[in-house]
Amino acid sequence: MVQNPERRAALLDAAISVLAAEGARGLTFRAVDAAAGVPKGTASNYFGRRDDLVNQIAPRIYARLGPDPDAVAKTLEAPPSREVVRQFMHELMARVTGDRVGYIALLELRLEATRRPELRAALTEMLQPEYEASISFHLGSGLPGDRTTVSVLYFAILGLIVEHLTTPGAVAADSLEVLVDGIVDRVVPAG
Repeated sequence: MVQNPERRAALLDAAISVLAAEGARGLTFRAVDAAAGVPKGTASNYFGRRDDLVNQIAPRIYARLGPDPDAVAKTLEAPPSREVVRQFMHELMARVTGDRVGYIALLELRLEATRRPELRAALTEMLQPEYEASISFHLGSGLPGDRTTVSVLYFAILGLIVEHLTTPGAVAADSLEVLVDGIVDRVVPAG
């Protein structure tokens, strides 16, 4: 397999775009090559099998959507509070909204995982530690609430993200900022 990291990242980004636009059935090596603007056969040289490509998409999405460590450190300079949690949730919504294609592709992967047990296992293996890391980060940072608080916050924000990205008109009556604030205020304890 070819080992040019920049080309591999560009192919994965192209695959993410194809997946978001065409769904899992449209994700072919030919479509990825076309989206990346590379010669036919390039993606198959990098990934060998389609499953190899599919299994590397989610980690790439998480790398794209991940927070900037400097921004996290800056936010954590403030004393732990509901306001700090609110800031983190607004930053998360900004990242997801800023990379709508990436998150839509992740949703497509989740849907495909309902039909492909091997993909479900791979996604679970990746997402479970991410979920636990979110809980550990929150608790380890001294932010208000317990494990259940973080779980409820996680799933409430996830639901808002899905609605906002897939049917934005469904939440048009309220701004994202108001909804994020409402979720945080109702889920995270004040103290």
